[in-house]
Amino acid sequence: MATEDAARPAYAEPARPRRVKRVKLALFCASMIASVAVSIIGGLTLGLFDLIGGAVGRDLGVTIAQGGPVGGAILAAQLSMLNFILFFLTIPAAAIALGLSIARLPGRGITAGKPYLRWGGIWGGVLVSVTTALFGLFVDVLAGIGAFITGGLIGGLAGLFCGLVFHSIVRPARQLSQEDISVF
Repeated sequence: MATEDAARPAYAEPARPRRVKRVKLALFCASMIASVAVSIIGGLTLGLFDLIGGAVGRDLGVTIAQGGPVGGAILAAQLSMLNFILFFLTIPAAAIALGLSIARLPGRGITAGKPYLRWGGIWGGVLVSVTTALFGLFVDVLAGIGAFITGGLIGGLAGLFCGLVFHSIVRPARQLSQEDISVF
């Protein structure tokens, strides 16, 4: 302990949690990426459904109209793919969800990456699954269930990516371990 104090300047304070920088920037970037990531993952999922539907000889439009969990899953992929069109709603919703969850973690001294990924995935899954399930319920209950599950998977993957982006921008371990040598 004495050698540690001798190596540090007399005016340096030990590392302690303080105001964490770049949280608002990371929140903005993660919210923007959330909208784009949901659209990309939804488009890839819809393409996968189209390949599978073509292989078994089913038309996607007829499948959605018939309802059921497969129709709800295809509907969720379509809604997710068109997520960027409603960016003026989805970006603030993502910012609020991420701001009330992962944006609070650096201030609490949480530096590991797993909580950021976990809570990003959870909130991404919740936002997308609830939205797609509401539209799936317009078809029937089974379509709502299929849309809920598929939307949750799409949103969860996008949320994992958003949590990774947030953690990469903020870098809480680096910020919270730096010594404060400011004199004023």
